[in-house]
Amino acid sequence: MAFMMKSSMPGKSKGNKNAGGFVKTKIKVWAVVLWLVIWEAAARFIGQEILLVSPVIVLLRLFQLAASAGFWESVFFSFVQITGGFFCALLAGALLAWAGSFFPWIKEMAAPVMAAVKATPVASFIILILLWVPSRNLSFVIAFLIVLPVIYTNILYGIENTDKELLEMAEVFRVPWGRRIRYIYLPEVLPYFRSACSVALGLCWKAGIAAEVIGMPSGSIGERLYEAKIYLETPDLFAWTLTIILISICFEKIFLFFVDKVTEME
Repeated sequence: MAFMMKSSMPGKSKGNKNAGGFVKTKIKVWAVVLWLVIWEAAARFIGQEILLVSPVIVLLRLFQLAASAGFWESVFFSFVQITGGFFCALLAGALLAWAGSFFPWIKEMAAPVMAAVKATPVASFIILILLWVPSRNLSFVIAFLIVLPVIYTNILYGIENTDKELLEMAEVFRVPWGRRIRYIYLPEVLPYFRSACSVALGLCWKAGIAAEVIGMPSGSIGERLYEAKIYLETPDLFAWTLTIILISICFEKIFLFFVDKVTEME
């Protein structure tokens, strides 16, 4: 029975498509080098470091910052807050989607809330949340709110589009719920889950850092960005921005790597 179910699953995406069916565009080294050259040329042409600093200076400043304990303390603080919000939204969205797929009234209740969260500007959320929670927890809450609708919507769609014939066959043969989840629901839902995570990971870092810039919790990356802007420390501004990009990309690659490994096992 397990073999029949697994063999009936849709084939894994081929070529350069990921599990959600989106085409993956690999970043080429030559493209990165080209843009760095353009950046360097633009910085030399402008000749005003306060407006545009060269990539070499940015890297040197990043290494200088990385040599201090305060840099890693800020990185750790923001990383814990933002990824904490992401993982909590992951769990809440999955549970809510699962409940909504079996109880229509839950899905109907959640629909206007999810629509409102997706439509509300991030800045509005940040200002509103600041009225209710300390600025230290602001990026956690904002990351949670931004990720929740993405995870919920995609997983719910995946569950509702599970192969009905397989479900009917499982019902006829009285397959235990554990085996149904393992061999029917997981292979169907994982591609949607993977796509949702790919989108949500970038959004949570953007929204989380924006929340820190506005709320300015002590010892956060957002506070460092704001200070660099106030004191016109352009190299610091670019260095911290590069730090955010690197952390976001590395975390996304690592997380999706494990998701893909789970998907391959199905």
